[in-house]
Amino acid sequence: MSSDEETQQDPLQSIADIEVDPNNLYREEVFTDLRIATIRRLVPVNSDGSDDPSRPALYSAQTTLMSQAGPLPVESPIEATSLEDAAAKFPEAIQQAVDRLVEEAREMRRREASRIVVPSGGMPPGGGPGGPGGGGIIGGGNF
Repeated sequence: MSSDEETQQDPLQSIADIEVDPNNLYREEVFTDLRIATIRRLVPVNSDGSDDPSRPALYSAQTTLMSQAGPLPVESPIEATSLEDAAAKFPEAIQQAVDRLVEEAREMRRREASRIVVPSGGMPPGGGPGGPGGGGIIGGGNF
């Protein structure tokens, strides 16, 4: 087997290796106000599907905001102990997610702005436009 063959795995084989953790199962429940808010609750369950009261439910906030580029899906975990608590914390969770998205966008812009672009062909013979020494004023008059 060549090194190329060794680095490429059969996707069906990797799918066959997938295992479900029977000790970490959740039932998904979705609640919406039919306007903007969607709250997802993951209820811990045992492998037989019965509720597992030894683990806490997990909540997340989901919404879609309109941006200049179009609809922007936003999701954030909510630290909550009940659906009522999650609903009360929904705006704060979404605001934190938007703040993170804005910061990530700024960081991406910073990285792009700091990239040094080097022409693939290098400088032309003679140093570039205007020949050696750069582009001075043609005619060299006194101003």
